[in-house]
This record gives sequence, C-alpha cells and structure tokens, in this order.
Amino acid sequence: TTPKETWKLNMANFKLQVLYAMLFLLIYLVSLMGNLLIFTLISLDEHLQSPMYFFLKNLSFLDLCFISTTLPKSITNSLSHSHSISFTGCVLQFFLVISFAASELFLLTMMSYDRYVAICQPLHYEVIMIRETCVKMAIVSWLSGGLFGTLYSASTFTLSFCRFKEIHQFFCDFPSLFKLSCSNIHIGVDVTLAIGVTLGILCFISIATSYGPIFSTVLKIPTTEGKSKAFSTCLPHLIVLIVFITTGVIAYLKPPKESDSVLDLSLSLFYTVVPPTLNPVIYSLRNKEIKNALMKLITWKYFSKELIANSLCSLFAVL
Repeated sequence: TTPKETWKLNMANFKLQVLYAMLFLLIYLVSLMGNLLIFTLISLDEHLQSPMYFFLKNLSFLDLCFISTTLPKSITNSLSHSHSISFTGCVLQFFLVISFAASELFLLTMMSYDRYVAICQPLHYEVIMIRETCVKMAIVSWLSGGLFGTLYSASTFTLSFCRFKEIHQFFCDFPSLFKLSCSNIHIGVDVTLAIGVTLGILCFISIATSYGPIFSTVLKIPTTEGKSKAFSTCLPHLIVLIVFITTGVIAYLKPPKESDSVLDLSLSLFYTVVPPTLNPVIYSLRNKEIKNALMKLITWKYFSKELIANSLCSLFAVL
C-alpha cells in the first residue's frame, strides 16, 4: 500500500476507535447516573427501607463496581491508541469481573427469595426478612463472589501463556486468556469451572423454586391492580436474571475457537454491560415509590431550610 492509502486506513481506524469510545462512554455514563441515582434515593428516603430496597441498593452499588471494572479502561485505550494492559492490571481486572459477576448472581438469587417471602408468605415477611438477616445475606453474596473470583483467578493465571499475547476483547476474560494458553494440563481451571457451574445450577434451581410459587400466587390475586404491582417487581428481576445467566453460561461453556467472532464480543457485552445499564431502568420504570422519591429529590424535600442555611454558613466561614 502507498503512504497515502496507509494514512487513509489509519484515519478510518482512528475514527472507528473514537466512535467506539464515545458509544462506551455514553453507556457508562447512563449506567453510572442510573445506579448512583437509585443508591442515593434509597439512602435518603425513609420510605425505601424495606428489604427489597436494601437488596436493590446493594445491587446498584455492585453494578457501579462491575461496569467500572471494564469500560473506563476500554475507553481510555481507544482514545489514547494504547491498546495494552499490564499483566498485573489484567489479573486484577479478571479477578474483579469474576468476583462482581458471581456476587451479582448470588445477590439476584437472594432477591428472588425476598420476593418469594413477600408474595407467598406476606404475614411472615417482617419476621423472616429482618434487617440482620438481610445484612447477612448481602455479606454472604459479596464474600462468596470474592472467594470464587480468587479461586478462578488463581487457577487461570497458573497456566502458561506462550502465544501472541493479544486479547481481542475489551477486557481480560477467561475465553480470550484460555486461547493464549499452551498448557496441556489445566485441572485447576476445570475444577474451578465445575464449581462455578455447580453454583450456577444451584442458584438457578433456587430461583426456579422461588418463582414457581410466586407466579402461582400472583395469578390467584383477584384484582388487576394487585397482579400488575406484583408482576412489576418480579418480571424485571426475572428478565435481568435470564439475560445475565444465559449469556454468561454461553460465553464460558461454548467450545473455544482460534478465531474471534462478533458473537464473543456480543456475549461479553450482554453479561458485563447490559445488566448494570438496564437494572436502574427496569427496577424504577414502573415503581411508584422510586418515582415519588425522585420527585422529592428534585424538589429538595429531603433538605430542610435549617440544613441548607447551616451548610451555607459553613461555606462562607471557610471562604
């Protein structure tokens, strides 16, 4: 190719990278604002202190961490022409992605149990889902995700990587790293993957066990308004679970290929980017309590005149 053709090719590639970065930046900002808003509303509004909103608050914070692990680095690389990541950075990113993904699966499973108790055993709800129990369930979700992330990272990075160290993905994920490995024996990875699949199956069984009675109970509700309210809190949760679990399972269990495909990138987007971005939308779209809390925030009803006056006095004192 001539220098002119090379220059045109480089310019076209640069424009594509900028477009790619702008698209990811837009998605990241939408997810960041949505999850921050839900986290703030639940923290401020005293009417949003039920177990359901406690888990939703944890989910919003988890989604903030999850999406911040992958997109900022990808955006930076696209804009800086530095398409690289250090070995330490790759290990850390891999660990965080696996940990947050596992924690999200466990937390969504806990949320399905919360919905089961709320709809199928409403008279015992306040006795079963006390705050101490909810806190313990959230802690178990976070710690279990961290433990699984540690095991998976340790087993993956004990492999030998002797091929061209190019990851055709926007973050360090297992399928891409496995293609670079020249280790013939990877028992640790197989065992860890088997543990992950087993935990995933157990979570799926638990969710199915919860939602079977839920839908049976909801269909018996005589009023249309009651059915609509119940479905509005359950269906979004189920949609997120289906998208998250199916795409993650396909991405990690499908046979590895030497060549990368659009399918690999699409699957990665669906289990790492789509849930954190859509969670704030689907959990608040038909939720009257969230909408009321948002209106209070817009009209500054959370802040008393005395609090504002004291804040201004403190500011002027500093100045």
